[in-house]
Amino acid sequence: MIETPYLLFLGDAPDQLAAKVAQGIKDWRPEFALGQFRMDGCKADMKLPDMDLTEAKAAGAKTLVIGVANRGGVISPAWKKVLIQALEEGFDLASGLHNLLRDEEDLVAVAKACGRTLHDVRVPSVKYPIANGVKRSGKRCLAVGTDCSVGKMYTALAMDAEMRAQGMKSTFRATGQTGILITGDGVPLDAVVADFMAGSIEYLTPDNDDDHWDLIEGQGSLFHVSYSGVTMALVHGGQPDALILCHEPTREHMRGLPGYALPTLEALRDVALTLAKVANPDCVVVGISVNTQHMSEEEAVAYLGRVEAEMGLPAVDPFRHGAARLVAALANV
Repeated sequence: MIETPYLLFLGDAPDQLAAKVAQGIKDWRPEFALGQFRMDGCKADMKLPDMDLTEAKAAGAKTLVIGVANRGGVISPAWKKVLIQALEEGFDLASGLHNLLRDEEDLVAVAKACGRTLHDVRVPSVKYPIANGVKRSGKRCLAVGTDCSVGKMYTALAMDAEMRAQGMKSTFRATGQTGILITGDGVPLDAVVADFMAGSIEYLTPDNDDDHWDLIEGQGSLFHVSYSGVTMALVHGGQPDALILCHEPTREHMRGLPGYALPTLEALRDVALTLAKVANPDCVVVGISVNTQHMSEEEAVAYLGRVEAEMGLPAVDPFRHGAARLVAALANV
């Protein structure tokens, strides 16, 4: 069990999006987010109190959580100095990076000497099966995106919260490090051996009541050449009954790929639905979730209206305006 509250480590994040782990914790578990630690040159800001390690310890923080999701998931030498000092000052460390804390000999040695714990949440804890494609009871909704980091997790969390508020049966199913840190459970999908990825999602979303919905946290994008594999595992292993299309309209190119433009929502709809029907011929696209954080309210409302008219589907920003219309779209599935 990871002890709370957290001091969120933003390191030297080059932009706000690079600190999406910290952002997710701050937005969905604000009671855990005591403060933030930023190094020189950090371009991210959670609008939390800036604290050094001594201040955070005095305020009651128990765990320093690495809130940065950088390309490749690596721990830099500059970070290492802070992490070692944090252990020495009595913090546990938690990380969702591919670069595991337990593989860093100096961190392991200091943690042992100080009696502290290293939490690597991106490590599979179950021997997952190979997917069998057998239809399961219950219902499943998957968010798929035109790009990485466009709001797929926020969409699923917002829908789950709305469904629970309405007294519906639903469960948010975390598939990445941020979701796992928010909920305390899930599958670290991109750390699962490829042959078992789809099977891990079958395991995560088992048979359930006929009126129960699993809201599956999306990962990557079918159109992102770096991370499309995890998306395919979700599409086939999740056997979704419903798809939500997710988009961030202000991007000039795909995340980390300046030579690639974002696909259209029509292209996402057609490709994702075709692939989803392989595992579930009854799958349908029910709505569109648009991340409008970089738009004014007027711009957002106008854009959502245009998308809805063009696509013939409810288009909302569930974090800004609520997820009720997306939830309502599930009623006929």
